[in-house]
Amino acid sequence: MNDEKTPLLQMLGIKKSFFGNQVLTDINLTLDEGEVIGLVGENGAGKSTLMHILFGATMIQETGGYEGQVLLNGEQMHFTSPFDAIEAGIGMVHQEFSLIPGFTTTENILLNREPTKKTLVSDIFGDRLNTCNRPGMEESAEEAISLLGVDLDHKMLINEMPVGHKQFTEIARELSKKQLKLLILDEPTAVLTEKEAEALLESIRGMASRGISVIFITHRLQEILSVCDRVVVMRDGFIVNDVPAKETNVSEITHWMIGREVKHSASPSVREEKKQISEHKKPILRIEKLWVDMPGEIVRNVNLEVMEGEILGIGGLAGQGKLGIPNGIMGLYQAGGKVTFEGKQIPLNSPRSCLDASFAFVSEDRRGVGLLLDESLEWNIAFPAMQVQNKFLRSYLGGLIKWRDEKAIQEVTNQYIEELAIRCTSSRQKAKELSGGNQQKVCLAKAFALHPRLLFVSEPTRGIDVGAKALVLEALKRFNRENGITIVMVSSELEELRQSCDRIAMISGGKVAGILPASASTEELGTLMLSQVR
Repeated sequence: MNDEKTPLLQMLGIKKSFFGNQVLTDINLTLDEGEVIGLVGENGAGKSTLMHILFGATMIQETGGYEGQVLLNGEQMHFTSPFDAIEAGIGMVHQEFSLIPGFTTTENILLNREPTKKTLVSDIFGDRLNTCNRPGMEESAEEAISLLGVDLDHKMLINEMPVGHKQFTEIARELSKKQLKLLILDEPTAVLTEKEAEALLESIRGMASRGISVIFITHRLQEILSVCDRVVVMRDGFIVNDVPAKETNVSEITHWMIGREVKHSASPSVREEKKQISEHKKPILRIEKLWVDMPGEIVRNVNLEVMEGEILGIGGLAGQGKLGIPNGIMGLYQAGGKVTFEGKQIPLNSPRSCLDASFAFVSEDRRGVGLLLDESLEWNIAFPAMQVQNKFLRSYLGGLIKWRDEKAIQEVTNQYIEELAIRCTSSRQKAKELSGGNQQKVCLAKAFALHPRLLFVSEPTRGIDVGAKALVLEALKRFNRENGITIVMVSSELEELRQSCDRIAMISGGKVAGILPASASTEELGTLMLSQVR
């Protein structure tokens, strides 16, 4: 540890506003060398903005900067870009990946820092013509991977990796930087299996033992308690508590985060009523011999029936095929087999055919697939319904001219802002300015506005805090219950499926290993999950 009077990091009196909206107010945060703190709070509480300030994100400078001081080893810092922060020894792993798909693990880990070697040509014409020292690169990459303590192939292409390995590659890239003093991890376990998450937590303990400080942001509160020295809780732009991890528990942290009670599941009577209804339903969707060519996913021979009006859960370990099913059916990746909806065959590899059949899809990739980041919430929520179903349009001259109905667009957007508690400045705020959890709510609102007959939802609560998670799951159940919409919900969180679904299909080895009622025990579902793992 550093001298007690000189922490590694001090953030003093930090304030930040965006376009007149105050998002951080008088934040004071300290961090010692080799210390691990858990930074928690609801989406929109200000966590990411605070970390962007610390990491010198250009968006902070472009929106007027911030008030307060950032000190590293007692010296005031003025980071104008992430490069300044990296040079000072600060690394950050963001929620969204920043990897080059066609490059290998090694090439991504050492990107722009490749060791080079001289050649006859560079001896004559200068160092700019040096070539990459491939053996040196592989040695450095393997060393960084070994610090993680995970099995990661340094020669594998990023676009061939399961999502969890991409996350480990991001972290290994930071660990390969010799000057690293402080690592910010923003939701690093959100895409990991339980086994992978435990390996990462062990790696964080190893970082701390080597003197690297860690700021760990996650909504998995039990992980915070198991690995962190302190828990710092943010709410509405303030730090509302800063306590030793060993002196608190999940219930207390949840209360500090949201200041209200959280409902975790439907009452037994509601679930029993849904169970009885679903038993008399007929199949609405049939999937036969489905295969999907999606990187990092195995979908080889999926046969599945979905009952009208039910919420069918799809679970399984990472890479075993659960994410590939909706992505393949909706035409995002090459697929084969047969899909029948209400007795009519739906052409595969044709997204428009799915939309015309009244399907909707909330992707696990909210930034890459789900949102128009530079557009307003109004445009994000209304545009698909406008394009596919001619909603929110006014007709003129007998339908020869159609124009946007701005009032209807604003009304539907404000309706979902209220129903889903989307934290924003207005319906015209750009999607890219929202926190990850609020972006996810916009993706749900966009799908709800389509009023589909069948809704695929993939990882609906990934990266969402405990309060927002309960709200999103309740919104899905209400949408299903009140509108009779059939929902197929893919999730890595078994308990989430058990709370929300009527039945759960476990995917293993690219196939349906079995289907059980949501009331089945965790042990029964876990056995199915592991039955055909390859």
